Amino acid sequence: MPRYAAFLGSINVGGNRLTMAELREALAREDFVNVETVVASGNVLFDHDERPTRGLEEKLEYVLRDRFDMRSIAAVRSRDEVAAAIADNPFAKDGEPNMVHTMFLESDADPAQFRVLLADHEGRGPERLALGDRALYIDYVEGAGRSRLTTQFIERRLGRRGTARNLRSLARILAKMDEQA
Repeated sequence: MPRYAAFLGSINVGGNRLTMAELREALAREDFVNVETVVASGNVLFDHDERPTRGLEEKLEYVLRDRFDMRSIAAVRSRDEVAAAIADNPFAKDGEPNMVHTMFLESDADPAQFRVLLADHEGRGPERLALGDRALYIDYVEGAGRSRLTTQFIERRLGRRGTARNLRSLARILAKMDEQA
């Protein structure tokens, strides 16, 4: 059975309170196997019969809605896709691992919408942006907490939801995925 990582958006922020024990139990009831959470911020590792990640995303989003009344993005990636989210990030080589993020998107962003994002962000801050495969790469340079480049700002311009993790967290998640292999 392949191992997957799910990156859930807006968990344990803004009223979306959920214990990781509750989440693990709910997923185990829905045929997710070896469910493990990494940090209490919506990172879930699991094994599942092989299927397209979009189908797993839909299944996870359904569980969140049905069991917990939460409408959250569930970006699911295979082990190789998590590795690519690190390796393909153009800011990984010269940015700080805690400042450089991969925002996992629910689908590929349209290049024209990405150009709108770049234009609308011009002059708002020092962040660097690049488009990836179902991902947006961001170097927050001065920190995500200080940035005016918010998830809502990005989602409005790209027309799709996303959830971001920094390179340090992604490396930790990838190492945990490899432990199970």
